[in-house]
Amino acid sequence: MEFQDKVVLVTGAGRGAGRQVAMIFAAHGARVVANDINPQSLETLKAEAHSQGYLIQTYVEDLAKKVGVQALVKQVEDDFGRLDILIHHASVEPHVPLLDMDEWDWHRTLDVNLTSTFLMMQSVGRIMRERGEGVIINLASLSGGTVVLNRSAYVASVFGVIGLTRQAARELFAYSIRVHAIGHGLGRFQTDGMTVPADLARAVLFLCSPRAAHLTGYIVSLP
Repeated sequence: MEFQDKVVLVTGAGRGAGRQVAMIFAAHGARVVANDINPQSLETLKAEAHSQGYLIQTYVEDLAKKVGVQALVKQVEDDFGRLDILIHHASVEPHVPLLDMDEWDWHRTLDVNLTSTFLMMQSVGRIMRERGEGVIINLASLSGGTVVLNRSAYVASVFGVIGLTRQAARELFAYSIRVHAIGHGLGRFQTDGMTVPADLARAVLFLCSPRAAHLTGYIVSLP
């Protein structure tokens, strides 16, 4: 099992792709740490994992704020002593026309989707730098990277996450930290004769595995 005893932190794990990724890492032997702002969603995830014989530890924090990010990362480091993989999935997607959008919705979307990505990569990256290795994957619906009706704040945040991912990959490469973004929308991505699996969870496993040790900075968009 490629991820046996690896410590994997999944944010936004209470729903959707975050929940799916948390479960598949647990199935592959990883020590999964799940975060979400909704405690009920985390309890449901924990119960589902327990029913299949997996143990997932959960933490409730709002990652749009630096204090929440720092509290989460410190707690994980204290509890596990290491952090091998970060899967960042915290996001919001308000459906509001540009001309009707409240400033609060705009700032909250950028704080949750983009600022939390920066804060998590920075805090976790510092831990990984000390260990000399790590993998960070940002999950975002890349279909939002095109023009989508009534999603101006979300689309802006997605473009920001893509640019930030590319920049982080370049800066963190010197510390053997690999950084990617994965989402849906544009088809299957192929590189170096290898095709990234079209299923999101398997694509995450592939990019976090030793088989992709030479890859970094890829923006992978799945069907």
